Amino acid sequence: MSVSVEDIKKINPLVPIEGKIIDIIQETPDVKTFHVTTENGKPFTPMPGQLAMLSLLGVGEAMFSITSQGENHLEFAIKKTGLLTDALHEAQVGQEVGVRGPYGNGFPVDMVKGKDVLFIAGGIGLAPVRSLINYCVENRDDFGKLQIVYGSRSPNDLCFRDDLFENWPKVKDTEVNVTVDRGDDTWDGPVGFVPAYLEELNPDPKGKVTIVCGPPIMIKFVMQSLDKMKYNHDDIITTLEMRMKCGIGKCGRCNIGSCFVCLDGPVFTMTQLSEMPNEF
Repeated sequence: MSVSVEDIKKINPLVPIEGKIIDIIQETPDVKTFHVTTENGKPFTPMPGQLAMLSLLGVGEAMFSITSQGENHLEFAIKKTGLLTDALHEAQVGQEVGVRGPYGNGFPVDMVKGKDVLFIAGGIGLAPVRSLINYCVENRDDFGKLQIVYGSRSPNDLCFRDDLFENWPKVKDTEVNVTVDRGDDTWDGPVGFVPAYLEELNPDPKGKVTIVCGPPIMIKFVMQSLDKMKYNHDDIITTLEMRMKCGIGKCGRCNIGSCFVCLDGPVFTMTQLSEMPNEF
């Protein structure tokens, strides 16, 4: 008798589902995208911005954003940063993994529908944002104009190059702007940090929702730039996914004051964040 994902969650929400890696894409020297499926296909259907726990037997588990999804798989863009991620980067197609989720509330799709959307991301911060970009592309008529502003340390560190330079620019009413901190002989595009580049582009805030994700220092200075351009904090959304731990509000390691990031977030407006203790 087969047991469904929902049955497993009822028995014990911390028990992973058996999955395997069916494809691996080298994005940058230290970022790979893993396509993960299960015996019954996609383990669940997440909303943009949600996360899942991936595990390797004998190594450990960690929370990762779901950067996109196919008909029968989930995609995880993972940066090599420690024991588990090092082991994942050594994995080959066919490697068995554990997967459980989805976790978090995801991006407020209903709030974004019908509006122009400005996406601002830096480095691996494009991974969670990509889930919403692809959702907007797949449901293009439900959204207004799309503008993507993305930056990385160098041309070699640009993630999702096919999307940035081939796929997204072909989508109706979609503008893609890419910058790097330091150029090289292969790069003839803009050079500069994301906040300064954003101010140079100077997108109009009227009727626009802004999605921001990247290193904390980048978000800090992007917010200063958005303030200069008169963006409303109610219309600026970011994700605190880096604070996600158990995913179900049991370990107490993600709380900010009385807020549990895994239950109340990880997606918040900047207005909501301004009302929390300054602990992140």
